[in-house]
Amino acid sequence: MTIRVLTGIKPTGTPHLGNYVGAIRPAIAASLLPGIESYYFLADYHALSGSADAERVHRSTLEVAATWLALGLDPARVHFYRQSDLPEVTELTWLLSCVTAKGLLNRAHAYKAAVDANIAAGNDADHGIGMGLYLYPVLMAADILLFNAHRVPVGRDQIQHIEIARDLAQRFNHLHGGEYFTLPEAAIEEHTAVLPGLDGRKMSKSYDNVIPLWGSSKTLRDAIYSVVTNSQLPGEPKNPDDSSLFLLYKAFASVEQTAALRQAYADGIAWGEAKRIVHQHIDAELAPARERYQTLVARPQDIELTLREGAERLRPKARVLLDALREAVGLRSLARLAAPVAGAAKAAKKAKLPRFVQFKDSDGRLNFKFMAADGELLLTGVGYADAKASASAMAACARHRR
Repeated sequence: MTIRVLTGIKPTGTPHLGNYVGAIRPAIAASLLPGIESYYFLADYHALSGSADAERVHRSTLEVAATWLALGLDPARVHFYRQSDLPEVTELTWLLSCVTAKGLLNRAHAYKAAVDANIAAGNDADHGIGMGLYLYPVLMAADILLFNAHRVPVGRDQIQHIEIARDLAQRFNHLHGGEYFTLPEAAIEEHTAVLPGLDGRKMSKSYDNVIPLWGSSKTLRDAIYSVVTNSQLPGEPKNPDDSSLFLLYKAFASVEQTAALRQAYADGIAWGEAKRIVHQHIDAELAPARERYQTLVARPQDIELTLREGAERLRPKARVLLDALREAVGLRSLARLAAPVAGAAKAAKKAKLPRFVQFKDSDGRLNFKFMAADGELLLTGVGYADAKASASAMAACARHRR
C-alpha cells in the first residue's frame, strides 16, 4: 500500500540552520523512501494570516522554494506545489467550514492564546483577531483532506490541527453518508533535532539568534564565531554537553567525528579552534547546495514554472474529489431534475401494460380477455348478459391481480 505523506511549508522568512536540521533535511530524506507518495506545498494562504507584508510573503515564497529544491527535493519524484495555485483548496475550506462547529474552533490553541493575551491586557477578548487566525485549522484540514493524506509529520504543538482535520472528515462522511475522506494520522517527530542559536536558546527568528542557512562561507563563519561560549581557557577540560557549539557540530557530524570532538573537549581544546572545526564541517555540507540555491534564486521564472506544473498535475485529482463533494452536498446541475421526468414520460408512453380486451361471443353475450404486457393471454371471461356484469367481472379480476 502506498502511504500519502503531506508537508506544508509556510513562507514566512529565509530558512535558517535550525529549519534545515529540524525539518528540511529529514523531510527530503523521507521523500526517498519506497512506498511513500510525498506532497510538499508552500502554504502561502497560511502566511497571510500572520502578515500583511505582501513583499515579504512574495520574496519568502521564492527563497523557501529555492531552499527545498537546492537541498535535494526532486519535483519529478514528489508533488511540489504552491497552495494558492489550487483553487480547490479554498472551495474545500468552505465545504468543511459548513460542517465545523464554532465551539471546536473556539478551543483551537492559537485562537485561545490570542484571546488569553487580550484578556490579560485588559482588551476585548477578540481584539485584533482576524478570521484568518480563527479559520486556520479549517484551511489546514482542507490542505490535508484534499489529497486524503494518511500521515502528516508535525511537532507536538500541531497535533490538535490533525485532530481537527480528523473530526471534520468524520463529520462530513457521517452527514453525507459516504467515505469521502481518509482520516489522517499525525506523524509525531519525536527525535527531531533542535539546534541552539547564538545565545544558547533554541534557534528561532523570534529570539533573533539564528544562523543563516544561506549567504557566503564567510557569513556562516561569522555567525558560528558569534556563538556564545564560556570563559574557560585553552587546556582546560570542557563539557561538550553544555556547549551550543558542540550540539551544532553533532547535528552534522558522524558518530566517529562527534566522538573525536568530544575527546578534544576533554583535552581542553581552545574555543577558537572548536569554532574553526565546526564552521569547516558545516560549510563542507552546505557549499554544494549553496551554489545551487544562488542559481535558483537568480532564475525565479524556473521556480514559478516548477510550482505551476506541480499544481496542474494535481488539479485533476483534486477536481475528482471536489466533484464528488459537490454532488454530496447538493451543488448539482438543475438539468438533472428535468431529465428523469421527461424520460419517464416517454418510457411510460412506449411501455405496454397488462390490459383488458372486450368482445362479443358468437351468441351475442359480452365477454373480455385479460392480456399480459407481452401479449400472453392470462384469462378469458365466461360471457355476460350485459355491460354492467362484464365491467363488474373485469373489476374483480383487476383487484385480484393487485
